[in-house]
Amino acid sequence: MTKTNVFKPILIGGVIAGVFDITYACVFFGLRNHVNPKRIFQSVARGALGPTAFQGGWKTAALGLFFHFLIAVTAAAVYVFASRVLRFMITHAIVCGILYGLCVYLFMYGIVMRISAIHSTTLPWVYPWAVLIPNLLIHMLGIGLPIALVARRYSK
Repeated sequence: MTKTNVFKPILIGGVIAGVFDITYACVFFGLRNHVNPKRIFQSVARGALGPTAFQGGWKTAALGLFFHFLIAVTAAAVYVFASRVLRFMITHAIVCGILYGLCVYLFMYGIVMRISAIHSTTLPWVYPWAVLIPNLLIHMLGIGLPIALVARRYSK
């Protein structure tokens, strides 16, 4: 992968992962808790703004959606740059992508949500099974795997 085309897999992988993840969140929490997409997007903005994110209407919802895709593209960038050094991430993209998705989940729920304005104290593995299993699956199959497969597709 040359320097000029390194951005293509980052952007494509990040957008695919972001679309899968936000679609999952809207469907899962929409059906389970009757939460509308605007509220879901605002909950992402809550990481930066705290509880006031829910008072900002569509402006904070748009900010949350922006943050969501920024995080997804950042996750893709980490994988793509790491795979340039650790070539097994390309040659074993399926296994590595699934494991990477698990790492993304642990990082987001174990670190990011703790140090953000959300200040979550819930450990990543103690969520109820009905929430934990789908969250793990979307991170592994909807985030990590697509990022890894796109990185493989655009690697030399």
